[in-house]
Amino acid sequence: MSTPSNGASAPAFDPSEKIYDDEFAESKDRLETYADFAAIVKQLRRDCPWDREQTHESVKHLLIEEAYEVVDAIDSGDSDELKKELGDVFLHVLFHSRISEENGGFTIQDVIQAETEKLVRRHPHVFGDAAAGDADEVMSTWEQIKQQERDEEGEDEPSSVLDGVPRHLPALLQALRMQEKAAGVGFDFPDADDAWEKVEEEIEEFREAVDSGDEAEREDEFGDVLFALVNYARYADVNPETALRSTNDKFSRRVRYIEQRLRKTGRTLEEVTLAEADALWNEAKNGEENG
Repeated sequence: MSTPSNGASAPAFDPSEKIYDDEFAESKDRLETYADFAAIVKQLRRDCPWDREQTHESVKHLLIEEAYEVVDAIDSGDSDELKKELGDVFLHVLFHSRISEENGGFTIQDVIQAETEKLVRRHPHVFGDAAAGDADEVMSTWEQIKQQERDEEGEDEPSSVLDGVPRHLPALLQALRMQEKAAGVGFDFPDADDAWEKVEEEIEEFREAVDSGDEAEREDEFGDVLFALVNYARYADVNPETALRSTNDKFSRRVRYIEQRLRKTGRTLEEVTLAEADALWNEAKNGEENG
């Protein structure tokens, strides 16, 4: 059992006992719907030639694609599309669990139970006698419990607070997750002003690197600028990955608007001056701001 810094702990999870409030229990029809879905996945693995041939490795890239499609659906605000894409991700959870079960490994029950135990263990302020004043304190306790769990697993190599940050995350999101984990154990700037000073320091060092002509140093210092900006964004409660995606979408919309307007006059971007393109950019911007 993991214990957060204040000494309180969540009760050990016992699947035979219900520790949640009765009002949150799932209805029989919802449980039957899940059971039907799980049964269909099992039958697909038996009867569909394509599904039967798949392995964890062969479909792992599809899970990544489905996760991004969930993000796209959230960004679009399309509830029906989000419902469909979440179903696709859920299918992959069941599919991988079924592959494992067929090979004598874990089952979907094991997956759900392990996650349930983790949620109870890492929320002692909900299921135990700990107290949490705000979301930051919750995250700090979460990271401390995770660190203790790794230490208790007795791995050959010493655990790190950064364990668990996937290598394949987009770089901005990876930087944010590493900084959040470090902050969770107290390795952080005292306040936002100090974080911003670091941004200014890194920008100046990047400018000096550009002037020096050293290609390796230039790349290294630019990485430091991005890392420092991500850190400050965390203080400003901005997800840098989401922010940059939004800016990319905005840039795409406005460039396409410019191209469409120019197409009506028989011209392309290559054939107009920067001033003309900039005027159309502002036209697109004003159109968005005015709805």
